[in-house]
Amino acid sequence: MHIALAVILFANALFNVVAWPQFLRRVAKDPRARDAAGRATAFLRVHVVLVAIALALAVASLIGGVVLLAAG
Repeated sequence: MHIALAVILFANALFNVVAWPQFLRRVAKDPRARDAAGRATAFLRVHVVLVAIALALAVASLIGGVVLLAAG
């Protein structure tokens, strides 16, 4: 059971690390990401926070998976 849970956590970490940075690149290129003066808008800031949370969850999932494997 520990191995199955660890695999799920590793898959979650991998998905977050692969998918979210690509998403952020697309958001950064969106015209809504910057105002006329070139400053970041709320649209960009919110998405940066979302990606940061997703990457933090990826790290937590990775650590949790390693802990599960070490305990099992």
